[in-house]
Amino acid sequence: MINRFARIALASVLACLAVLLVGCGGKDSAKPAGAKPSVAASTPAWAKGMATVPAAQLPPEAQKTLTLIDKGGPFPYSKDGVVFGNFEKVLPQQKRGYYHEYTVDTPNSRDRGARRLVTGQGGEFYYTGDHYKTFKAVLR
Repeated sequence: MINRFARIALASVLACLAVLLVGCGGKDSAKPAGAKPSVAASTPAWAKGMATVPAAQLPPEAQKTLTLIDKGGPFPYSKDGVVFGNFEKVLPQQKRGYYHEYTVDTPNSRDRGARRLVTGQGGEFYYTGDHYKTFKAVLR
């Protein structure tokens, strides 16, 4: 007959073993039921390998520009909606006319500033805060 101390010790060892085995079930096994998938799991194919930013984490001015794009305007700058040439070749190569750019207001700037949103015909959205040197794929 196993004494009380041995039963408690055995139960503790079995509980620890169960926790270890459940934790080895894969990268998502430790997530609670109903947990949302990680951003990496929901990254669209066109954004793979790029830095990403959720639309809600963009500067407020960029969020305003997104709303204007969704509504089809009116846009505050005459150059909003023009073809983006991708001359820097930072975005995936596409035929001319595939990308269009929109100004994102820069507070206290005397001109249009350096911030832009670029859209692709396939539903892509990209944000640059440094006038096309770098882009982040906008996750919506």
